[in-house]
Amino acid sequence: MANIKERTFIAIKPDGVQRGLVGDIIKRFEQRGYKLVAMKMVHADTKMLEEHYKDLAGKPFYAGLVKYMNSGPIVAMVWEGLQAVSTGRKLLGATNPLDSAPGTIRGDFCIQTGRNICHGSDAVDSAEREIALWFKKEELVQWDHHSAPWIYE
Repeated sequence: MANIKERTFIAIKPDGVQRGLVGDIIKRFEQRGYKLVAMKMVHADTKMLEEHYKDLAGKPFYAGLVKYMNSGPIVAMVWEGLQAVSTGRKLLGATNPLDSAPGTIRGDFCIQTGRNICHGSDAVDSAEREIALWFKKEELVQWDHHSAPWIYE
């Protein structure tokens, strides 16, 4: 059986929180069949954000990104399920919302890249790194989803 325990890190950025889209975003992942195993609202400090976005440190938008992400609360989440990383990215839509299809989170709720509502891990290894950065091991809740037999063969 395929790995139904794959995990991804999804963060609702300050624009998504401020606009009251947290519930809508969670709903999309739940409706798809993914299992929420961790969630918290945080106001991340600069050090945490610099570590999170260290792969973008050389980009011209890096300083503005860190400042923006530090401007308000973020809802950090871990979702689990079959191909959670790649499907999570599809649910979010393209990084540039104008390239996102209708029906995706970014395609439905935003217009500009600098305010694209969510961050999603782009690979399994980056998901593992991001989850470990944002959550302590004991914050990841192990539980059995009662609908799993209706979601997975």
